[in-house]
Amino acid sequence: MPKNKAGQVKHLGQFWIGTTSISRSVFGRRQHLDIFSRKVVGWQVYENESSALASEVMQDICLREHIAPGQVVLHSDNGSPMKGAAMLATLQALGVMPSLSRPSVSNDNPYSESLFKTLKYRPDYPISPS
Repeated sequence: MPKNKAGQVKHLGQFWIGTTSISRSVFGRRQHLDIFSRKVVGWQVYENESSALASEVMQDICLREHIAPGQVVLHSDNGSPMKGAAMLATLQALGVMPSLSRPSVSNDNPYSESLFKTLKYRPDYPISPS
């Protein structure tokens, strides 16, 4: 996460984090979390990951949350879906400022990693896609 950025967040819909987690099975979960409120503003479960799928969920979130161009910064993991051409074009079209974690730094997204850890250790967390 960019230095001191979370401390500068003053309201809902200003700074989101997004990440992908692969579970014990072959599917992944992408989530977007508002830093100010810790509200999960969007999520997606899928069998494969791609920039196009990440773009679709971002478009849905911005529409549902009424995000104006220039309103939000999206800090995300350094995975290929977030760096892909489709996702970057979508962010630019929506007016969302991208921010990527540093390469090979696993703790740049502590809020979302904490949520994933909580989910993964729940007894009812799915083992395989239904």
